Amino acid sequence: MTFAADLAPPGHAPDAGVAAALRSALPSGEVATDVPLATLGRWRIGGPADIVVTPQSVETLATALAVIAEQDARHIVIGDGSNLLFDDAGFRGVVLRIGRGLGGIRNLGDGVVEAGAGLWVPAFVRQVIDWGLAGAVHAIGIPGTLGGLITMNGGSQRKGIGENVVRVDAIDHVGRMQRLTQDDLDYRYRASRLQRGDLIVVAAQLRFATGDRQALRREALSILAARRAKFPMVRANCGSVFVSDPALYSLIGPPGLAIERAGLKGVSAGGAQISPDHANFIVNNGGARAQDVLHLIRLARRSVAAMSGIAMDAEVRHLAPDGVMRPAHEVAELLADPA
Repeated sequence: MTFAADLAPPGHAPDAGVAAALRSALPSGEVATDVPLATLGRWRIGGPADIVVTPQSVETLATALAVIAEQDARHIVIGDGSNLLFDDAGFRGVVLRIGRGLGGIRNLGDGVVEAGAGLWVPAFVRQVIDWGLAGAVHAIGIPGTLGGLITMNGGSQRKGIGENVVRVDAIDHVGRMQRLTQDDLDYRYRASRLQRGDLIVVAAQLRFATGDRQALRREALSILAARRAKFPMVRANCGSVFVSDPALYSLIGPPGLAIERAGLKGVSAGGAQISPDHANFIVNNGGARAQDVLHLIRLARRSVAAMSGIAMDAEVRHLAPDGVMRPAHEVAELLADPA
């Protein structure tokens, strides 16, 4: 899940001076250069990023942001890259990766939990269940970090984590901290004020009801079993590609069923394939490029539109080399037609 807005980030492509300034200001091991983006995203696709910074504390994140602002360097912020398609040409900028260093969790009592943005979502849900708290189990199978889940109001079964959020601690792009309450966050289905991209979630407090620990564990195991039965688990993928549209759902069903009825289940382009297991997943069978995925997104979108009159929107976002972040279907429609 990403924290970036669908705009070109300010600043310029970093030079050697930016890397040197970051290395001077941050602890050893937090700055790397010329990093393949394929190692950072769940699709295992993407060219090199000029610089990748993985802060191990909120303090070093703030320091990194201050250095980047001072150097006027282009940058983006990501979590586990679970809804990102990185470009084959890479990214000419600094990637700030919110990882496990910002991933603690503690029980404050009375159903209130405080957790860091870098916490892996399934680990977060398991801990909440172990404390006998109900309301997070729907997210047990969602890959990604808690910060991304909170930003996207993520969840499953048409539920969203936003209803449990009490407050969010966030940092702006020059390193200043802010605290936002539930009322500030404007939560809607798979959307929030945080998606503007001007703030980076670093921690949150969430409130849950008391539940039966054993019943919650059984529910979690049932959800995971259902996901294993219908979703591709072996090949690299980013999860669902297209957003469920109410009009399409009432006419045909979810995007995966619509794509299957269009006859595209199992169709390949280069190393990418519309999954034979679930047609709203595109998998990397080995050596897939961003262009392969985009061709399949366009094919699925146009085919379903021809069949139903409804154009599906992608929830996956494409990151261009200059930092422009857009829904992948918009980029796919710009591709040249095959010869």
